[in-house]
Amino acid sequence: MDRLNALSMLESGENDHMIGASGEVSRYQVRISVWKSVTASRQFTRPEVARFVASTVMEKRVHAFTAAYGRPPTDFEYYALWNAPAQIMSHNVSRVVADRCRRFSNLCAVQSTALAMNK
Repeated sequence: MDRLNALSMLESGENDHMIGASGEVSRYQVRISVWKSVTASRQFTRPEVARFVASTVMEKRVHAFTAAYGRPPTDFEYYALWNAPAQIMSHNVSRVVADRCRRFSNLCAVQSTALAMNK
């Protein structure tokens, strides 16, 4: 499983119709302002549109992280880039965000192990 699939599972349980407490949309729980920065589409429930938006956002954030630290982010850092980019870029990750990052890292590890076992 790739990181975007893991992100979708963690954020919404892959529920395309999920709307967050702060109005986040899609299976990735994207803030409307972030969504609009990528596309004018309002097709929040279409998985391929949501994946395009999430992928575009994360490509920019991963690029900024890599430029700053000279390496790609770990799974922990990747989720922090999604959930709290300012925190990870300043090395000041809250306990709440860190807990979510650990869950994401664990999900990625479990999925990687399962894929390796199926080969």
